[in-house]
Amino acid sequence: MAELGNMELNSSQKTSLVFVSAFIFAGLVLSIIVFPFWHLIREDVFEDVVILTNDDGTCYVETTDNIPKTIENCSLNPGDAATIKFGDGLAWATIVTP
Repeated sequence: MAELGNMELNSSQKTSLVFVSAFIFAGLVLSIIVFPFWHLIREDVFEDVVILTNDDGTCYVETTDNIPKTIENCSLNPGDAATIKFGDGLAWATIVTP
């Protein structure tokens, strides 16, 4: 009876082993490096809002995600309607159309 430690692989088994190892390695690289990268790119959200306050060019608005947004270089007055663009989950926004 042959010992399991002395088993020889033929050429096709070695090729299969290399292919399977490369496939597993590529899967690990994709799951660890590539897919989490896409989570860094946030989805843009557009929303119609009313300016709450304007503090020397910095406007504040309330959005449906319950995160108050800050808008820099804002020339609108409190009560003005505007369409803003912001990243999902972020606390700052830009005015698209006043």
